[in-house]
Amino acid sequence: MEKYTLRREDSLLLVIDIQERLIKAMNQGDRVVENTNRLLEASKLMDLPVLVTEQYPKGLGSTLEEISSVHDELEVFEKNSFTGCIGGVNERLDDLGRKKIIIVGIETHVCVLQTCRDLLGQGYSVHIVKDGVASRTRGNYKNALGMMRDMGAVITNTETVLFDLLKKAGTEEFKTISNMIK
Repeated sequence: MEKYTLRREDSLLLVIDIQERLIKAMNQGDRVVENTNRLLEASKLMDLPVLVTEQYPKGLGSTLEEISSVHDELEVFEKNSFTGCIGGVNERLDDLGRKKIIIVGIETHVCVLQTCRDLLGQGYSVHIVKDGVASRTRGNYKNALGMMRDMGAVITNTETVLFDLLKKAGTEEFKTISNMIK
C-alpha cells in the first residue's frame, strides 16, 4: 500500500509544460489549469516543493501566468527534450530527496508520459493527476493514462491527492482546502 500513500515530507509537485501556446490546443485545458492551481495552493499551504518545466519557451511561451502567479516559490527548468528528467530537474530531485512525485501538465501522451517513464526508471513513485493532465485528443489522453498505469504509476485525481496529503479533518488546512474544491 505504500505506493498509493502520499505524505507531505516525502512528496513534491511537478508541473510539466503548462505554457501559453500549448494550453490553448488542449482538450480540457481549463480543467488542467483549475486543478493545477488547486494543487499549487495546497503545495504552498503544506510546504511541498514545486518544480516546473517549460518546453522550448522561446517558441511556446512561458508557463501560463494564471499558474505561475499562484505560488511564489516555483523552480522553473527550461527543456528541449520531451522528458522532464533533465539535468537540473534530476539534480534538484536528488537534493530534495523526496520519492513521491505528483505530476500535472501537458501533453499526457508526450512529455508527461516520457517524464513518468523516466522517473519510474529512477525508482520514484509517480502519481499522475488525471484531472490535471491533458492532450489535444481524448484518445491520446486515455492511451497515455493506460500506459502509465501499466508502467507502475498511480493514476489519481486532484481531490484524492489533496485529502491524502491532508490526512485529517478539523484543521485550518482542512478548511482552506475544503473551500478550494467547493
